[in-house]
Amino acid sequence: MRILLISLVSLVAICSAQQSGPDVAAQRAAMQKLKFLVGKWSGAASVARGPGAPMKITQTEEVQFKIDGLVMLVEGTGRTPAGEIVFRALATISYDDSTGKYHFRAYNDGRYLDTELTVTDKGFSWGYEAGPLKVANTMRLTDRGEWAESTETTFGSSPPRKSVEMLLRRLP
Repeated sequence: MRILLISLVSLVAICSAQQSGPDVAAQRAAMQKLKFLVGKWSGAASVARGPGAPMKITQTEEVQFKIDGLVMLVEGTGRTPAGEIVFRALATISYDDSTGKYHFRAYNDGRYLDTELTVTDKGFSWGYEAGPLKVANTMRLTDRGEWAESTETTFGSSPPRKSVEMLLRRLP
């Protein structure tokens, strides 16, 4: 019995030594590629929600790092010209050093999305598919430092349709 116990303790020690924790320094470094987003942004947005003319709103995005730079928190609010809130979303962006991938998790209207985010030189993109629906979102900084973002939706074999377009400026 004693030999079995010593063997088990040794096996656990060997397995524990082989497993390493996350590389938080690598995660922080990867998240710094998105630091250009930090701050408060606001501007015009157009949202198509079905047939008819797109809804014109003022979109505000507040972006900050949390947990010592390991997670980015993005809170978006859309308001009509009368000030009525018609859109609210909360998202987190994080980096998984074991896979080398960014994760985008967003919540709004009782729904959530968990997908991969691709970081570009001055922006990012994400997308997902749900049955015949395909959604592709792209954000980039313009030459003037504006946040330009658009979302295209494709249903089945129909051509892509812009469902969201926004152009935001950083607020002081």
